[in-house]
Amino acid sequence: MMDTIQDRVRVGIPYRTSAEEASGENAKHEDYCRAVRLAGGEPIAISLRLSDAELKALVRSLDAFVLSGSPADVAPERYGAQRLPECGESDAQRERADWAALEEAFTAHKPLLASCYGIQSLNVFLGGTLVQDIPSELPDALRHSTEGLPKGAPAPIHEVRIEPGSKLAELAGSTEARVNTSHHQAILKPGCGLRVTAAAPDGVIEAVEWIGDGTTADSNGDWVVGVQWHPEHAIHEASGDAFSDSLFRALVRAAAGVVPQAT
Repeated sequence: MMDTIQDRVRVGIPYRTSAEEASGENAKHEDYCRAVRLAGGEPIAISLRLSDAELKALVRSLDAFVLSGSPADVAPERYGAQRLPECGESDAQRERADWAALEEAFTAHKPLLASCYGIQSLNVFLGGTLVQDIPSELPDALRHSTEGLPKGAPAPIHEVRIEPGSKLAELAGSTEARVNTSHHQAILKPGCGLRVTAAAPDGVIEAVEWIGDGTTADSNGDWVVGVQWHPEHAIHEASGDAFSDSLFRALVRAAAGVVPQAT
């Protein structure tokens, strides 16, 4: 699609947590970087240690964003909820970086793909709320996390139903898909301007897309997609892997001004 690194769209990816960045244990962050490279983009790590001015300058220089997963949980205070005992620790610096990327994405109409923690961050940024812990709040739900599985075991896989006419349905070439799952939180109330475009059989929200809030004429053209699964990880099924890869390709193509193509 593009001939040189200089021609590639620059995709900003915040580090997953302050602790991982400080320790240099960034293998999971690199998974996202690798996916962006394979899609033809140039990943740019967004440090959580930048000053506010440095962070603002960096996000303005970027063409698109990926908000990755994280072992942290978005602070419940951000969506007006009392923290439950099952809610994990929050990372204020990661939240600051995500908010800067989200503000730039919506202000400058830059494409954004949010995964796992990232979709939760996107939802809260737009005024939505979260289920703080699926097992304790939704006891009849499927297994969505890897908690209790042997170390190194692959993430569980489940079906999702995709809304016809959505970006996801176009990329998947279907209204059904199988995805990996590794999360204990999920969207409760969708944020302003978000359309729920995929759900698990138990009703847990698995994807959203920005359809606009009516304040801008071209908001429906903005490419903002959030998925609860991890498209940077193989799910051990050729069709599922192709669908996941297509998300990163669509992000890069949208940033390059090219109409995203289906798998």
